[in-house]
Amino acid sequence: MTNTHILVHTFDYLEPTSLEETISLLAEYGDRARVLAGGTDLVVQMKMERLAPRYLVSLRHVPGLAGISVDEVGVRIGARTSIRAIRRDPRVQALYPALAEACASFSTTQVQVMGTVGGNLCNGSPASDTAPPLIAFDAEVVIAGPDGERRLPLESFFLGPGKTALQPGELLTAVVLPRPRPNTGSVFYKVSRVAADLAKVNGAIVVIRDGDRVADARLVFGSVAPTPFRARKAEAVLVGQVLSDDLVAEAARVASEEVSPIDDVRSTAWYRREIVRVLTIDGLNEAWRRAGEWKGSEEAGRQEARSGEQGAGSKEQGKRVAADGRCEITLKVNGETHRLWVAPNELLLNVLRERLHLTGSKYGCGIGECGACTVMIDGKLALSCLVLAVAADGSEILTVEGLAEPDGQLDPLQEAFIEHGAFQCGFCTPGMLITAKGLLKEVPKPTEQDVRDYLKGNLCRCTGYASIVRAVLDCAAK
Repeated sequence: MTNTHILVHTFDYLEPTSLEETISLLAEYGDRARVLAGGTDLVVQMKMERLAPRYLVSLRHVPGLAGISVDEVGVRIGARTSIRAIRRDPRVQALYPALAEACASFSTTQVQVMGTVGGNLCNGSPASDTAPPLIAFDAEVVIAGPDGERRLPLESFFLGPGKTALQPGELLTAVVLPRPRPNTGSVFYKVSRVAADLAKVNGAIVVIRDGDRVADARLVFGSVAPTPFRARKAEAVLVGQVLSDDLVAEAARVASEEVSPIDDVRSTAWYRREIVRVLTIDGLNEAWRRAGEWKGSEEAGRQEARSGEQGAGSKEQGKRVAADGRCEITLKVNGETHRLWVAPNELLLNVLRERLHLTGSKYGCGIGECGACTVMIDGKLALSCLVLAVAADGSEILTVEGLAEPDGQLDPLQEAFIEHGAFQCGFCTPGMLITAKGLLKEVPKPTEQDVRDYLKGNLCRCTGYASIVRAVLDCAAK
């Protein structure tokens, strides 16, 4: 049986400090190397022993890869920008609603915070949530390599399940979207088995209105073909026509026949075709309505011109730790500084529990699905079972042990959990508390839906969640 608590195989850990150095390393080591950004997929694959790279090339200290910038031409999103940052950026919400909705539907809060748009695209998954809206908005990817920089339409980037157009030594550095035309409406829909699961079917629809006619349309679906699929025949049915119920129904029929889904563990081909038909009807009507209420440029112009998320500053010298070597790291945990020697394949969760004896963060699933190991790293939620200790060097970490005051006075959230009986066995409670702390930091006055959505990545078998939700809402109210 695979042991998901540890990384079994060893590897060299490389931490370049420039894009040029990164490209050089990727070119030198070829398919023996893997790029480490958020780690929410790569580390899981390594734990499951499906991948065993000889070298891990971390992008942590490569400048210029994170952040969102907007100008009169469009939007540039750095490849290392987190899904959560894209979701919450007001300019993305105003100009590209379907992209913001796709990011909101993306897995769990912790994975949204850790995961990056570049990682989501470079996985080459036909079920990618960000791919359909990005393709529907005619996005291009910026790729850097040994021969310089090139651009490619995102639609052409996907070659098959798990396959992309990246060549040896190349790195995806950014996604660029043109500014939408006036009277553009967009929407993203997703159908999955449970919250935070991969899609049975997802889809993005973009419509441009010209009075009562469809000036242009994009219909892009995921999980219905070997790559994210653009339904061009259905688009042709719509363009230039007066929108009507009959036209929408015909476009939906064509789209459902155009896709090529398969039967798998998540769904059947028949059901996927039906969902494409239904999503097309609902999506076209909603995108059309939104196009009639277009305020994208006006709303985006009101937003503060900020980059959304900055990349880590570069160091003077890159780090390299051999597979059989050790590296001294510094962690400030719950206000106390620790210096430790760690191996490249040691996980942060192991270090917290076994080296620092902070056992509040729990081993659960080991692959980032249960939330029991949740901590905060530099003020952001993180799944410590998916974080390499060496990659956390220099970070400030908050665990459940750090919530209470030095004199033992409990945090208001802890008091609320006690008052409302928001725990039984208590195994999931530390992760719940840290995640709820992150919620109240981000949304001080959350609604019940905010709480339920934010905590969807923290699994509990005992309480049924009602008491947990009440405790968080009560704490926020006080």
